[in-house]
Amino acid sequence: MLEKDTIKIVKNFAITCSKKDDIHGFPHVERVHDICIEIGEKLKSNLYILRISALLHDIGRVKESKDVHGKNHAEISADMASEFLRSSTLNLSREDVEHVTHCIRAHSFSNNVVPKTLEAKILSDADKLDALGAIGLYRTIGFTVQNNGGIGQVIHHLENKILKLKDQMYLEVSKEIAEKRQQIILEFYNKIKAKSRL
Repeated sequence: MLEKDTIKIVKNFAITCSKKDDIHGFPHVERVHDICIEIGEKLKSNLYILRISALLHDIGRVKESKDVHGKNHAEISADMASEFLRSSTLNLSREDVEHVTHCIRAHSFSNNVVPKTLEAKILSDADKLDALGAIGLYRTIGFTVQNNGGIGQVIHHLENKILKLKDQMYLEVSKEIAEKRQQIILEFYNKIKAKSRL
């Protein structure tokens, strides 16, 4: 099977398994995918593995809240990806499937799995980069509203997660992108923090 056909099948599977929102749904997946390709091309990474990993990295989010064991969405996504890739007619090698599932397991901020490959580092960084900049602000506020929170929760989320992401990038190219996006977050944060004290 041609790589482009494999990617099409993987993409369709990812769409059916994704949340139906802009925060962690397929629009987020597409943005992460595009960031992965941008960085991956610069670093001459395995774009085939990277594309599959990016498309499947959040497919477990729908099941996360229902998981009785409290598994991280990255673990659920990796398990689902492994099952799909092994059972489908995509003809991925065992090594490729393991490479993809490692990327997915290691992408999450909170899963505590250290990325060991270049592709895993790129996916981890790309996922964090989508939480920064104007889109990151939109996602932070949207997530807070989804969970019935207000300004205080937005500030808390920015302080305890978003503003720390820049320093958690693995790759120099990611750090450069993060630096620019961080400025947008900081400008908003400083203004909203000052207003919230009035």
